[in-house]
Amino acid sequence: MTYRAPVKDMLFVMKELAGIDAVATLPGYEDAGYETAAAVLEECAKFNEGIVAPTNWAGDQQPSSFRDGKVTTTPGFKEAFRQFAEGGWQGLQHPSAFGGQGLPKLIHAACSEMVNSANMSFALCPLLTDGAVEALLTAGTAEQQQRFIPKMLDGSWTGSMNLTEPQAGSDLSLVRTRAEPQPDGSYKLFGTKIFITYGEHDMADNIVHLVLARVVGAPEGVKGISLFICPKVLPDGTRNDVHCVSIEHKLGIKASPTAVLQYGDGGGAVAELIGQENRGLEYMFIMMNAARYGVGIQGIAVAERAYQKAVAYARDRVQSRPVDGSLNAPATIIHHPDVRRMLMTMRAYTEGCRAMAYVAAAAYDAAHAHGDAEVRKQNHAFYEFMVPLVKGLSTEMSLEVASLGVQVHGGMGFIEETGAAQYLRDAKILTIYEGTTAIQANDLVGRKTARDGGKTARAIAAQIEATERDLESKDTPACQAMWQRLRAGRRAFLDAVEFVAGQTKASPNAVFAGSVNYLLLCGTVVAGWQMARALLSAEDRLAAGEDADFMRAKIATARFYADHILVKAGGFRDAIVDGGDAVTAMALEAF
Repeated sequence: MTYRAPVKDMLFVMKELAGIDAVATLPGYEDAGYETAAAVLEECAKFNEGIVAPTNWAGDQQPSSFRDGKVTTTPGFKEAFRQFAEGGWQGLQHPSAFGGQGLPKLIHAACSEMVNSANMSFALCPLLTDGAVEALLTAGTAEQQQRFIPKMLDGSWTGSMNLTEPQAGSDLSLVRTRAEPQPDGSYKLFGTKIFITYGEHDMADNIVHLVLARVVGAPEGVKGISLFICPKVLPDGTRNDVHCVSIEHKLGIKASPTAVLQYGDGGGAVAELIGQENRGLEYMFIMMNAARYGVGIQGIAVAERAYQKAVAYARDRVQSRPVDGSLNAPATIIHHPDVRRMLMTMRAYTEGCRAMAYVAAAAYDAAHAHGDAEVRKQNHAFYEFMVPLVKGLSTEMSLEVASLGVQVHGGMGFIEETGAAQYLRDAKILTIYEGTTAIQANDLVGRKTARDGGKTARAIAAQIEATERDLESKDTPACQAMWQRLRAGRRAFLDAVEFVAGQTKASPNAVFAGSVNYLLLCGTVVAGWQMARALLSAEDRLAAGEDADFMRAKIATARFYADHILVKAGGFRDAIVDGGDAVTAMALEAF
């Protein structure tokens, strides 16, 4: 089964929910309205369907390999990456001053989804490069930006993030990689970094490593961490003292080389400081925030691919007569109610998270480009609240969707040759890297809810309530059902917000015991809100005689989301508000 980019749904979300035409009124984005978005997405779809998607199965069967210090990527990857770069896709959202396209994040989000659906292992390379570019744009000097960014945007060089060490996973205060200042103002790095995605490969001439390290004499803990640029190849063409010593053998995303990098075995890896000493974690969070949003897009992407494969199989596989007696012979399994329930769950989750992510991207664009400082501030707060939801819910749901994809295939789904299992294996990493779901949830609780006393969350609830009023005014069955479910979901959301905002300091264990459920509640309700807005738009457009089949499918999917997914909000609320003691009641020695 081949991948077909859901361009029509993407454009519907961009126009009706994310407001692409409003984005096009922002300074610098005047040429980035709906027509531009449609043209870019059509070209992106052709490229990913024709060039990238065919490499996905090969990547799983013939992963990247390591020999004599070198990594060889899957056959076809190098050529696909060359075409990706030549097509301008790496520079899509980056400034034209450095050779990029200068398009808004909203358009980039859709294009990123396509390349990740086509081949997530392949897409990780440009995702990491995007993060490195973001960090340089924020904290690099003008000279550093000019020296590194154009080469990364044209595909000559790629970027990598070097955070994790054997003893320092999520707790970066334990970073021990050492940076020694040199008389010429440069530094030499010594240490080991693990889990470095595309830390070594053969698809580009150079790799720009962004490395967290501790300058000799720096304070202990997070306050003593600095950020460095350490290229694989130095300006004179010689190899820097950074070497890949192995790559990991993984459950999924097998074609993406995950490297162990050794710095300084031959006298020190030459590096230069980004920004100021001891502010590295602050700068790295810029990369991490961009990457966290990008990983959420990956969740949506793998869910879309799993859904398409499951639908194709359900249309083709003949098994059992329909329970309603409509056919007197075995039928394709898409006739069976439970198969349709699984497919609708897959579809509704994917569409809900896509809508949430694209709306967040539009807020990012407004937060950076709007002429009014107050509007920028409001959109920044909204986007920051959305990032853990996009990352957390989209990746958790991708696991459920990919698992349902295997289930739709039945026993054949458990057979690797079918291909359904790859999406489940690939999806698992998404809930882990760039911060586990619990880390996203802790961020949502501490920085995004407790810190402002729930102000941002309550502002979002007020917007949801306005959508409820629109639903209540419509007497269609779908709108009335959505109104009831969304109202109940918002109330559950507000109860949880009050608990989190009020109890984080007083009862931290009780609050953080429910942090993941809090994230899932917030994400489920916000995605449901976007599905409600989609429902309202689809009903209006159906009444106007526009694209009846598409609009009816939109309405049906939104109704399903309301009745089967949004109803989970109350259970999440109860577990958050009332369930903390049950988490910590058992004595540690009893486990």
